[in-house]
Amino acid sequence: MDLINLQYHEIKVFLFILVRVGVILFLLPFFNSRVIPVLTKAALALILTVLLFPVSGRHIGSFPDTLWGIFGLIAGELIIGMILGLLVQMIFEGIRMMGQLAGIETGFSIANVLDPQSGAQSSILSNMAYLIALVLFLILNGHHILLNAIRESFAIIQPGSVNLSKQVFNVLLKSSGDMFVIAIQISAPVIAAILFVQVAFGLITRLIPQMNVMIVAFPIQIVTGLLFFGISLGVMLQFMERYVGGLDRQLMNMMALIKG
Repeated sequence: MDLINLQYHEIKVFLFILVRVGVILFLLPFFNSRVIPVLTKAALALILTVLLFPVSGRHIGSFPDTLWGIFGLIAGELIIGMILGLLVQMIFEGIRMMGQLAGIETGFSIANVLDPQSGAQSSILSNMAYLIALVLFLILNGHHILLNAIRESFAIIQPGSVNLSKQVFNVLLKSSGDMFVIAIQISAPVIAAILFVQVAFGLITRLIPQMNVMIVAFPIQIVTGLLFFGISLGVMLQFMERYVGGLDRQLMNMMALIKG
């Protein structure tokens, strides 16, 4: 009987780890892409659960015996996974927005492409900025920080100990606001340069009314936008270094707030 109870407890621990890992993975950048089949995502979540089970399973204590208690536990795991996943995803959405702003200012908004990751139309520069940010994130070992945070989450947040305090919502609201700030700050070189180009051609139009400004200005606007978009990518590199450097502390602080 003791052996049966032990095996049953281990199954519950395994499913508990699988729910949290699965939700976090499905919300992380790249893994939430429509390009990756759902079965592949599920297989990766299962593999990570198998790897984390011997390490994280010992931190998990008792489980509720009632059906409603189990449903509440699963809901808590979904909330934890959503909060941690969104905390990371918001930064990448800010960078995607930066590329969208740069594309609009440069004149690439008329050449939107279907983004296979989100299933929506987006600027070419937006896709480029997102993919470059993702590569930088991997180069800077951001995925190691995420895996370590997932492992530590089982030691910090026990089953059923989710506490959605006001501080948790304040951090999420601040992160969503930072998403817009990041977009403006990184795309500022492109926006400023294109503004000067448009002002200059506006003055030229007043001085030489017979000049066809559209034909002359459009290529210059594209070249200027691409040039300063490269400068914005350098700014993005510095931002990603700071962001990845503080990501571990940010995730740990959020988990401490969720624990209460």
